[in-house]
Amino acid sequence: MKKVFYPFAAAIILLASAFTFASSQNWKIAEGHSIKFSGSGANGIFKDLKGQVIFDEKNLATSKFDVTIDVTSINTGNGLKNTHAKGSKWLDASKYPTIHFIASKVNKTAAGYEAQGELELHGVKKPFTVPFTFTRNGNGGTFNGNFDVNRVEFGIGEAGGRVDDVFKLNVSVPVTQ
Repeated sequence: MKKVFYPFAAAIILLASAFTFASSQNWKIAEGHSIKFSGSGANGIFKDLKGQVIFDEKNLATSKFDVTIDVTSINTGNGLKNTHAKGSKWLDASKYPTIHFIASKVNKTAAGYEAQGELELHGVKKPFTVPFTFTRNGNGGTFNGNFDVNRVEFGIGEAGGRVDDVFKLNVSVPVTQ
């Protein structure tokens, strides 16, 4: 029986981490980050996000993101679903313990920014773009992004069924200097 698709959420969290850029400096990911995923049959969060965030609003060419989500940090609010999400039919946390996003190109858009790079999820690497906004607040700021991840494109689970193929990710990443 298929369980909630948690691997997709992990990818979302990884992408959310990419939003932790700030002015041409290294930014530290602060406590309070949120990587939420949702779809029919599955929703939850990833609790562990780490990485390097370099972001300069005035010189986007120097901006880079290299963020990692710990797949075992998935939390659906249901212990059995957590176990299934980490299992071999979904995220396979023992074989693929992390979700990784690297972006070396950031562009300004009408709605904010987009980070272009590569997402590695479930052992599959694909070009990926993460749209985001950045709000500065004193010596810190917050990266926010909403985007979709198609789990089937990353070899997670089977297409169709009780769990959506495409998951919605909502990422909020506070950063400090």
